[in-house]
Amino acid sequence: MIKIAVVGSAGRMGQTIIESINQNDKVSLGIALDKGDDLNAVLDQFDVLIDFTRPEATLDYLKICQQAEKSIVIGTTGFDDAGLELINNAAKNIPVVFAPNMSVGVNLTLKLLDMAAKVIGEDADIEIVEAHHRYKVDAPSGTALKMGEVVANALGRDLSQCAVYGREGIEEPRDRQTIGFSTIRGGDVVGEHTVSFFMEGERVEITHKASSRMTFANGAVRASSWLEGQSAGLYSMQNVLDL
Repeated sequence: MIKIAVVGSAGRMGQTIIESINQNDKVSLGIALDKGDDLNAVLDQFDVLIDFTRPEATLDYLKICQQAEKSIVIGTTGFDDAGLELINNAAKNIPVVFAPNMSVGVNLTLKLLDMAAKVIGEDADIEIVEAHHRYKVDAPSGTALKMGEVVANALGRDLSQCAVYGREGIEEPRDRQTIGFSTIRGGDVVGEHTVSFFMEGERVEITHKASSRMTFANGAVRASSWLEGQSAGLYSMQNVLDL
């Protein structure tokens, strides 16, 4: 049975992951750690580590996993380019599942967005709106950015060049080649994302709403189980779900 280490175990997400592990008969909780605990001291107690903490902490755990040749599932968001490069480099030595959203539903949504963009994207103004709880610190969400990336790639665009983050004041008419992002923060919203394709006379909207963190936790545990026997490499939930 696969033994999982959970870091950030005292937080809301950490507690939900532990609950998901306890409900799954294919895995077991090897060790739960929080701030101040030494991962190096418990390397013999787990096979895979699940991390939904902060970028700086994740990179510390990643380095230890790389040195110990342990697999890791990363659900943390908000990495800068240097952090992303460290994740890519680590994946040359160990199996890494890295996804901004572990939800099965969100990853199915990404597939639908790819299809929609290829069919109607060139004829549409595309806007992405996301909402999360008041405590979320990065904006737009990693999931919103991933949705934008999927749409941009399907249309042969570079998201870093075509993304527009918020609007204010008097502007030129909207450029159809851009992809707009809007962010909402408040209350206890777990996560809501809508991608709208605005065409002349009609609009297509693809929406995902999460009402429980258990959706993310279950996906992360599923990814941990999938990693068994995988060779070193950088994987996404699309790989885990065979999408």
